[in-house]
Amino acid sequence: MKNYYSISEVADLLSVSKETLRRWDKNGKLSAVREPMSNYRVYRKEQLKIFDSLEFLFAPTDIENEIIPKREYSSIELFAGAGGLAIGLEESGIKCLALNEIDHWACETLRNNRPDWNVIEDDVKNISFSSYKNKVDVVTGGFPCQAFSYAGKKLGLNDARGTLFYEFARVVQETMPPICIGENVRGLMNHDNGRTLQGMISILDEIGYHVITPRIFKTIFYKVPQKRERVLIVGIRKDLNHHLYEFPKPFKKVFTLKDALKKGDLFDSDVPQSPGSKYPSGKKDVLEKVPEGGYWRDLPLDIQKEYMGASFHLSGGKTGMARRMSWSEPSLTLTCSPAQKQTERCHPDETRPFTIREYARIQTFPDNWAFSGSVSQQYKQIGNAVPVNFAKEVGYSIINFLNKANTE
Repeated sequence: MKNYYSISEVADLLSVSKETLRRWDKNGKLSAVREPMSNYRVYRKEQLKIFDSLEFLFAPTDIENEIIPKREYSSIELFAGAGGLAIGLEESGIKCLALNEIDHWACETLRNNRPDWNVIEDDVKNISFSSYKNKVDVVTGGFPCQAFSYAGKKLGLNDARGTLFYEFARVVQETMPPICIGENVRGLMNHDNGRTLQGMISILDEIGYHVITPRIFKTIFYKVPQKRERVLIVGIRKDLNHHLYEFPKPFKKVFTLKDALKKGDLFDSDVPQSPGSKYPSGKKDVLEKVPEGGYWRDLPLDIQKEYMGASFHLSGGKTGMARRMSWSEPSLTLTCSPAQKQTERCHPDETRPFTIREYARIQTFPDNWAFSGSVSQQYKQIGNAVPVNFAKEVGYSIINFLNKANTE
């Protein structure tokens, strides 16, 4: 059982910068201590109990969460992208009845890898799923975060018209599955001062679903070697006992970039060779000077100012700029474009962005999952995806609920 956490680990856990932790240390909100053996500055596990978001630290597991389905369960997925969520649900034991996606190259990826999947390439607004009413167990979707126009104190389904959440809720209403799950970026929690999320909860309530209090999940605790965060919105049909649903259980072990790209516990071989982007010569010259695990503050001052431009004088840690990854830590969250300024994700040893297959490994896609389209289209698909291993744990949580709900 881990009793101490480093400054870097706590910064990742709380999604704050090391500078924020140092400020908290000075004002007494959270004071680091000296670890007895190493004398490094660390935090005792007990100190972290003051943060509700770290509740999971006190009950992690080191056993597999696999749940065997009591019968065949099925899903419909909206905004399916390149299939990260769909693969994870499939690996957990849930059969995919239909997937909807508007992006052509993402649809090509889905079709080429799973010719038997029913991939519907169209705008979701044009599709009715009413033929699946009472025939599907879960509807999932990673809808974009869009504000609503409010009409009165209680937001209804019609108030969300024109947004993609409206389409998600409409499909849920058309099919009435026992459970629905929406996933999104952590920013949804505070979008429009929390009103957007409350509107979503209100709409799902209106169409017959009890919403479990949404929670932010750090995927590093779900066998994903990446500091990525997702929000889950889980709705349980009101004729069922919503107390039967349990969120995915976190694991004790955190995997690193080395686990992602080298043979080990996560993958049984080194990452395959594949194409990838390159840095322009000017950016490469700068990043050559950044050590493993370093970023713009590790550059000489004159180069910092020239490279950062106006950003140099802005407040905040800006820790993604001129950033070289470390083998011994999980990757920072991948973006849709690996070479763009301010979110560099430079390889630990070589001065280049991650390749397509390295990107896919960090998102825990299988090596045999091929992406369609140009290199930039492939990066976009992978960067937008739900990490497969996290999706698998979500799948087990769905199966666990359905198994119990079907025996009540």
